[in-house]
Amino acid sequence: MESGNDKSVIRGIGVVSCVYVNPTTERFWVIDYRIFDPDADGKTKLDHVREMLSSVAHRGVPFETVLMDTWYATKDLMLLIEGMAKKYYCPLKSNRQVDDSGGGEHPYQRVDRLDWSQEELERGKLIKIKGFPKEHKVKLLRVVVHSRRTEWIVTNGLLSQDSVHEAQKVRGVRWKIEEFHRETKQLTGIERCQCRTGRIQRNHIACAMLVWSRLKHLAYQSQRTVYQIKHGLLHDYLVQQLKNPSVQMVLA
Repeated sequence: MESGNDKSVIRGIGVVSCVYVNPTTERFWVIDYRIFDPDADGKTKLDHVREMLSSVAHRGVPFETVLMDTWYATKDLMLLIEGMAKKYYCPLKSNRQVDDSGGGEHPYQRVDRLDWSQEELERGKLIKIKGFPKEHKVKLLRVVVHSRRTEWIVTNGLLSQDSVHEAQKVRGVRWKIEEFHRETKQLTGIERCQCRTGRIQRNHIACAMLVWSRLKHLAYQSQRTVYQIKHGLLHDYLVQQLKNPSVQMVLA
């Protein structure tokens, strides 16, 4: 996209999205988004997430669990969600300092250097994250994604019941945000704005979000994919134009 401030091409414009997922039907909707533009409004991505969570609660949207990426696994945000009486799952970076010993002279160590018993591998373990209140503990679950990737996921949920199997299911739900990003990029042209001013760029992103929402609604109604809906429209238009062209081409 073009940058309205620099008047030149930049790598991209940050969009922080809030996606609502129904885990039973596996359908999802984007219910809020914010443009990451700290030079204009002075807000961090975490500020935008806090505002969106507050907006969701104010609007009375029913939800039980918040799923986040490692970027948002901060003390303030996790405590905010707990204060809303909601449950969260979020992965920690491998170098995050945690304590699973219950105290000691040097209790904290990297999360990827913890020792795990067989029971802990199946059920997780209680830990304290460095920087959190003294008595604050969360459940840590070790999820092996594949042979070269492991995720360490923390949750404040029912600490005696959560298991690695549950974390794996939640990780699958979290993937919906990636599905949303892929569909908006591939189907709406959200990254292809040729305008230079910030206002028109914002309008372009808003229109792309509306297009995706409409395509998704039609896909759910017809039990097709958004790709089938989009390509079907193009196919129908091409057939109509071949039969009855709106622009007549004349050879001189």
